[in-house]
Amino acid sequence: MNAKYIPTLLVIYRFAVAPFLLWDALDGTTTIWFLIGFITAFVGDIFDGIIARRLGVSTAELRQADSWADVCLFSCVFISAWLVHPEVLISYRLPLLTVVFAQLIWWIVNLIKYGKPASYHTYSAKFWGITLFIAIVSLFGFNYAGTALWLTCVAGFIHTVEEIAMTLILPVWTHDVLSIFHALKIRQDLQQNLQNIPTS
Repeated sequence: MNAKYIPTLLVIYRFAVAPFLLWDALDGTTTIWFLIGFITAFVGDIFDGIIARRLGVSTAELRQADSWADVCLFSCVFISAWLVHPEVLISYRLPLLTVVFAQLIWWIVNLIKYGKPASYHTYSAKFWGITLFIAIVSLFGFNYAGTALWLTCVAGFIHTVEEIAMTLILPVWTHDVLSIFHALKIRQDLQQNLQNIPTS
């Protein structure tokens, strides 16, 4: 198999495993396979971008597919959490709904400006991903929410606000922008390039 297809296969794996996680939770409980499926998908999410950049195949289409795979995976995990641990989601409804509302604003802002979701893969997104991993393993593996769930809600809100600001800053859709500071630099460079275009 050609190594250049590995990132694509890792993205496809996340799409494929997500409904199986939901299926495992349909009866209100989960098995060890839920954690195995989630952990392997999460590890694949870490390495698909790294491998794609190393192989020079980190295209806009692949990064968009990567973002959609994340949406699919974590949506299925969230529904699974509601099926298995509804009391936890109800207890933490205020911070959770705050993040959900912020994400809805993120979608609206991006669709209005670019006509499609952003695909920034920021440092804050990576940190949020780590906190999500800890919270999900804690909840499904140890029936614990507490600090882990609060941390992921705070990280998710900060990350979402940063990416909304980045979309307002960037004049054109751009993938793989690591932070708001990188977005400001890209905007500055674009403005300088426009100023340097000779007028007839």
